Amino acid sequence: MDDTGGDMHFTEGSSSAVTPVLRISQLDAFELDTALEQLVWSQFTQCFQHFKPGQLTHFEPEIKAFLQLLLWRFTIYSQSATVGQSLLSIRYKNDLSQAQKYQPMSRQQKLWYALCTIGEKWLQERSPDLFTNRPTESVFHKAKYLIGIISGLTKVASLLNFLIFLQKGRFPTLAERFLGIRAVFSRPQGIRQVGFEYMNRELLWHGFAEFLIFLFPLINTRKLKSRLCSWFSPLDGFKISDATLARQCRECALCGEWPTLPHTIGCDHVFCYYCIKSYSISDMYFACPKCALELQKVEPLKLQIEMTDFNKS
Repeated sequence: MDDTGGDMHFTEGSSSAVTPVLRISQLDAFELDTALEQLVWSQFTQCFQHFKPGQLTHFEPEIKAFLQLLLWRFTIYSQSATVGQSLLSIRYKNDLSQAQKYQPMSRQQKLWYALCTIGEKWLQERSPDLFTNRPTESVFHKAKYLIGIISGLTKVASLLNFLIFLQKGRFPTLAERFLGIRAVFSRPQGIRQVGFEYMNRELLWHGFAEFLIFLFPLINTRKLKSRLCSWFSPLDGFKISDATLARQCRECALCGEWPTLPHTIGCDHVFCYYCIKSYSISDMYFACPKCALELQKVEPLKLQIEMTDFNKS
């Protein structure tokens, strides 16, 4: 195997100029790679879900590093591109080369890339276990202190590098800047023909959907429903007979079951005590779902009805 791995098919006929990559495309590639790593890890852990819990906890950093090495072997090492970059037609270019044509990553760059990415993640996850329960004056304690300083400086440098990336559009990570590799398109990109009418329509519907998501929780749907039902209820002057009132006393206006400890709120409908109490606590503007009468006072039902009315079918 040569130094460039499986990159020979990239260099064939690549006489055209290298196309730069948009900042958003490079960031999207990182998000896709992260999602893939999480998916692989979740699928791997599901294979051990019926085993004794905690068996993988002690070796979790090493297992993750091994899975990432497998991904690196079949992506970066063989194609000079991660999975996310391949989906977006992106690949890494050896920016240290002075050639005008595309030059893939060298073997040394690929190995250092694995060390800077996979090795860094492994060290961050394993370092707490390596330096716990060690004497204060031991070499391990000094190494931990030194690693902490280096980690802090690396984070500051990563932040500065990202700010430079937002301005220049090149080298989004310190590893890429240190190794001299840059993301480029693997094939020439055509001009996107997107009409402004379509974009305006999409923006309009997106804004309208966000407005509805904000508005719906503010609407009291229960009160609105009871108000609509009241429009189709009998007129206020219509006198309800004793038989009709007896039928209304057979079921709760909320749950539809035989009322337990029947109570009323001032209208001709009956409620279970627990139903009306829970609804009145959750909604201070509660109204009867049958007649839309707002809650005035919860009181026990006081009504004298002959039992023959309940026995009629």
